[in-house]
Amino acid sequence: MHKVAKRGIPIIISISAPTDLGVRIADNLGITLIASARGKKMNVYTGDWRIMRDGKQEYGTNRGNMLKTMIRFTLMLFLSIIIFFTFGCSQKPESIKIDLSNRQPITTNETTASAGAVLRVAIAGVVSPTETLTSYSQLVAYLGRELNQTVEIVQRSTYAEINDLVRSRYVDLAFICSLAYVLGNEEFDMELLVVPEVGGATTYHSYIIVPADSAVETIEDLRGKVFAFTDPLSNSGRLSPTYILQKMGDTPDNFFIKYIFTYSHDNSIRAVADRIVDGAAVDSLVYDYIISKEPHISTKTKIINVSPPYGIPPVVTHPALDPEIKARLRSLLLNLNQVEIGKKILGELKIDRFVLGDDASYDTIRHMRNELG
Repeated sequence: MHKVAKRGIPIIISISAPTDLGVRIADNLGITLIASARGKKMNVYTGDWRIMRDGKQEYGTNRGNMLKTMIRFTLMLFLSIIIFFTFGCSQKPESIKIDLSNRQPITTNETTASAGAVLRVAIAGVVSPTETLTSYSQLVAYLGRELNQTVEIVQRSTYAEINDLVRSRYVDLAFICSLAYVLGNEEFDMELLVVPEVGGATTYHSYIIVPADSAVETIEDLRGKVFAFTDPLSNSGRLSPTYILQKMGDTPDNFFIKYIFTYSHDNSIRAVADRIVDGAAVDSLVYDYIISKEPHISTKTKIINVSPPYGIPPVVTHPALDPEIKARLRSLLLNLNQVEIGKKILGELKIDRFVLGDDASYDTIRHMRNELG
C-alpha cells in the first residue's frame, strides 16, 4: 500500500477482500480502495470522494451497488494504473456498499421525539472522515438536543465543496478553513459565527514537517523533493507554503520534483511519518492534536518551519440564516464551556472555548492571496 501511495496511484481495485490493516492504511493515505470487484459489483472501503457518476463527483455516506457509469469512468481513466492485489484471507473488515442514487448525510442518534426542522452541520476534511466523526459527533448531537432538532453531519472531501454547501444553504453551520472563509466572505458574505480558542489563542500556524531522520533542515533543502499539500483552498496546507516559495522567487511546480494533495492534514502527517513524501505543510492545531492522540508520530516527524500566526479556522453560517437560529447557535457555542457536558466535548476537541471572532484577523491571509494573484 505504501509503495502504491509513493508512486502517486490514487485507486486500488482488487478482486478479493482486503484486511483490516489494508483498509486502515488506505484510509490514512487517502487511497481509494475498491475490493470484491466481480462483474458489475464492487465494494468501496475508502476514498469514495473520487467516484464519479455522469461526470459529477459523488460523496455519499450511504453506499450500495456501484453503477455501470462509474465502472466505465474508472477503467477509462485509471486503466494504466489499476493494480490487482490479493490481500489474504484474514478477518474481513466491514465493507460499505455504494448506492449513488440514494445519497444521505450522516444522522446522529441524538434526536428528540418532538424534533423540528433538520439542522445540518458541515465539517471540512481537515482530518480523515473517521477522525472527524469521532471528534465532532458529540458536539453536533449536543446542539441538536439543545435546539430540539434532528441534526445531520455532512462531510465533504474538499473545502470548495463545503463552501458550496454553505452558499446554497444546504447546511446551516460549517467548520471550515481560514482561507475557505476568506473566499466565502468575499463571494457571498459568509459570516463568522464564533471561533475556537486553543491554548489561550485564536490563531494558528502552518507547519512544514519532514521525517524525523531526514537531512532536510530548511525549506530550501526541500528543493527537488516530493511534497504534500492538503487542499487547494487550505491556508496552512497550501497558501502559506506557496507564499513562502514566491518570496523565494519560486513556485511549487518549479521547486518540487512532485507534489500531491492529501485532502486532510492527518493524511499529510502520516505520509511524512511513513516517508511516503519528503515533506508536508500542515495545520499546527491538527498536528498538535494528532500528537496528543498518537505520541509516536512525534518520533517520526520534525518541524522545520513555523509560519506567522493566522486567524484560526472559524465556525461560519450563511448571511441569510434565520437570525433567531443564528443567535441560539452562537449562544450555545459561546457558553459550551459553562456546562459539564460542554467541558467534556471541548476537552475531546482540544478547544478551550468558543469566542466571538474578528474578521480583521484574516487580513494576513487576504494579503497573501492577493499577492499570489
